[in-house]
Amino acid sequence: MKTAVVYYSMLGNTAFVADKLRTEFGAELVELTPVKAYPDKGFRKFLWGGKSAVMAEKPKLQPYRFDAEKYDRVIIGFPVWAGRIAPPLRTFVEENRAALKDKRISAFACQSGSGAEKALNGLRELAGISDFEATAILIDPKDKPSEENVRRIAEFCAKLSE
Repeated sequence: MKTAVVYYSMLGNTAFVADKLRTEFGAELVELTPVKAYPDKGFRKFLWGGKSAVMAEKPKLQPYRFDAEKYDRVIIGFPVWAGRIAPPLRTFVEENRAALKDKRISAFACQSGSGAEKALNGLRELAGISDFEATAILIDPKDKPSEENVRRIAEFCAKLSE
């Protein structure tokens, strides 16, 4: 099954998981990069990122290559910001909603605190799908390696292999 992993990663946690999925499934990675980078340190990181997520902003993205016709499955990965998907994913989904309709969609969320369930529900509604093929919620998998994260990634991959 031809798979794309579409993701945004500010601090590398989501990219870490995306790379594991690339290895596991031979997936192609589609990294989303906003034209204007978000602050990635201190108070400004939480203020601007949180405001952007809460206000459902859709930042302009650097050009990316995503030909939906090539893929049977699309896995979407994102950091959780203020209980929501990171804004670059909102841009991607809105730009590709029609093309995603006939795909098997899965998603994984990386968070430091909480809110991933809410973010996944928001993503599902935004994409206009009834449910995901599989989901995973991870706690800072690159920055805070744990057996729990390893188990959750393995379960996610197993579900996708069924």
